[in-house]
Amino acid sequence: MTCLVECLEKGDIDMANEVAKKDNSFSVMLTQELETNQAALPVDFNIPRFVQNSLALLNGNETLQDFAKKHGPGQIKAGLIRGAYLGLDALNQEMYLVPYGSTLNFMPSYKGMVKLATKYATRPIKTIYAKCVREGDEFEEVIVGGEPTINFKAKPFSDSPIIGVFAVCQYADGGIVYEVMSKKDVEQCRKSSKAKNSPAWNAFWSEMAKKTVLRRLCKSLSIDMDAIGREAMDAGLEIETDVKEQVTQEIEEEANSEEFIIEEDEV
Repeated sequence: MTCLVECLEKGDIDMANEVAKKDNSFSVMLTQELETNQAALPVDFNIPRFVQNSLALLNGNETLQDFAKKHGPGQIKAGLIRGAYLGLDALNQEMYLVPYGSTLNFMPSYKGMVKLATKYATRPIKTIYAKCVREGDEFEEVIVGGEPTINFKAKPFSDSPIIGVFAVCQYADGGIVYEVMSKKDVEQCRKSSKAKNSPAWNAFWSEMAKKTVLRRLCKSLSIDMDAIGREAMDAGLEIETDVKEQVTQEIEEEANSEEFIIEEDEV
């Protein structure tokens, strides 16, 4: 554990400030930036835990390490701060930092989008989710009492081809809104993507399809977020990371405090 994180966890702010004056490591820079912008962070935001999780993510992600060596840590730090502002954690796979050339792209994951929609909706949400519809599943759109709704019954353990996806938002007051997309609709969205042949689309089509329909649904919800939050929530549909690779990059809890090493001339 770094001295700075240890001091913060103990609540020794004076000692943490002394450590920060002598250290220009990535964790110190990230912590200082978070503290400077603490008023903009969620009320229950845990800075030491976020820093630890960020170090764990970076130390387990060779792609981000290579990006830092080539382009410096500035964009990585900015992406993490953006996630912190929204209350999203990269290690928990609520957001992704994805290099695309010399630019680092920030985007919320499917999990992160659900979290944001639930947290910032002006009409309280009970649950929000997306599902794939396969051949043999029962799916219908119906109108009950003048209100549109859907009925869905999946065929158990089916590996049949996917024919569409849908996303549902059920409000706490019982109302629902939903979005439906055929496989053709999803493919049209994919074709407009910069990364239409990315590993994520090729190997995890169903996950990308669910994120696509969920994003479309979220655009119809009343979300109480400022311009920065809205931009972040809409960010990165064109680029996504390999879900399987993200899973393999998870690190044991005791490794979370390893320092993320960068060359001094890259700071």
